[in-house]
Amino acid sequence: MDLWTYEREQWAHGFAAVCGVDEAGAGPLAGPVYAAAVILPRELDIPGLNDSKKLTEKRREALYGIITAQAEAWSVARVEAAEIDEMDILNARMLAMQRAIDGLSVPPDLALIDGNRDHGSRYAITAPHVTIVKGDGKSASVAAASILAKVSRDRYVSGQLDAQYPQYQFARHKGYGTKLHYEMLDRYGPCPAHRRTFLKKWEARR
Repeated sequence: MDLWTYEREQWAHGFAAVCGVDEAGAGPLAGPVYAAAVILPRELDIPGLNDSKKLTEKRREALYGIITAQAEAWSVARVEAAEIDEMDILNARMLAMQRAIDGLSVPPDLALIDGNRDHGSRYAITAPHVTIVKGDGKSASVAAASILAKVSRDRYVSGQLDAQYPQYQFARHKGYGTKLHYEMLDRYGPCPAHRRTFLKKWEARR
């Protein structure tokens, strides 16, 4: 599929600056949820651009450098574990995406949002937008945002969180609920980086 179809539709409707928005890290037991917003030059050819989940870590890292170097504007934002616990993950995702949009140096005329949700009970995407189900595999801008969000989160969890709390081996599981992660939780209990609302099943069996 041509990854520029959705952008062309919006340009034809008069929206000059179109950004793609996606988030990463909604499911893990620990760490923030990240979001990114990207405005790419029109019809920019980025070989291998795709949904971040379909790319290897090495390819994502390479594309991260290309996207950040060539984008007209890009922004990465996050919502911390404590904030996620205080609201819920849907509201946190919406807040992270809106923070990413707000962080762009070029105000977008329209945002292409990955998924089919644009609001929670407390937070919503307030910028003009359209939602695209599985947009990270259909839109160049959303695919680029998915890569920036995923790489930024992985770098933070594997770097800072892993160094801060080495006993959990965050670099190996990125905070997801793997067998290893649960074993470390059984051994050490949760740390401040854990989302306590995500640990209810684990806590119930203790």
